[in-house]
Amino acid sequence: MRKPIIFGNWKMNKNRQETKDFLEKVEPYLCDVADFGIAVPYTCLDIAKKYAHKMLVAAENCHYEDKGAYTGEIAIPMLQELNVEYCIIGHSERRAYYNETNESVNLKAKKLLASGMYPIVCVGENLIQFENGETEAILKKQIEESLKDISYEDMKKVTIAYEPIWAIGTGKNANSDIAEKCCHYIREVVATMINDASEVRIQYGGSVTSDNIALYLAKEDIDGALVGGAALKEESFIKMIEAIKGEK
Repeated sequence: MRKPIIFGNWKMNKNRQETKDFLEKVEPYLCDVADFGIAVPYTCLDIAKKYAHKMLVAAENCHYEDKGAYTGEIAIPMLQELNVEYCIIGHSERRAYYNETNESVNLKAKKLLASGMYPIVCVGENLIQFENGETEAILKKQIEESLKDISYEDMKKVTIAYEPIWAIGTGKNANSDIAEKCCHYIREVVATMINDASEVRIQYGGSVTSDNIALYLAKEDIDGALVGGAALKEESFIKMIEAIKGEK
């Protein structure tokens, strides 16, 4: 049985004091029905680790080299120095705005795994691709290239986040049936790579709220959520926790 994993992705939001306040308010509501975490800006990672007792903490990106002339980048050893264990890679915004490719995601994923960390690998199609019926072809290419040459044992440490780009920050969301179909397909693709994907956790992300999160988690192949806007406010994050408790 795969344990659900719920991560809030703060993106370029919140300062250190706001991070502390968020954790102090939310931590008492955490429970064992799921793994809960937040991905925070680099400047907030140390304060998040200090006040996160049950909450997992992730970086929002990393570089695949340990050091070098890469102005503005953050190396995995720098994250490890802060005891950060999770990292989001391949987010659609990184792909769209900063030329992230499947190949660079693959380098990051393999380096994170070799360093004992846990990648959250994002995949998803845009609206035109969705409307043209290209979703499965896009997901297959992203999965096969982003997770190339990763072993069965390492793949179990990877969380895959299916985030249809047309549902991120738009208020639109893929309904639970669409999300389940896509997450099931992702599992099938991964299974062709490692023979058995039954232990790989696959999240859905895209306008997830406390009102709909239980619908997604009720599906067989959806093992959690990568949450954007609804993870920025303590009250809405707590409501999601309560919704998951009720579902379980």
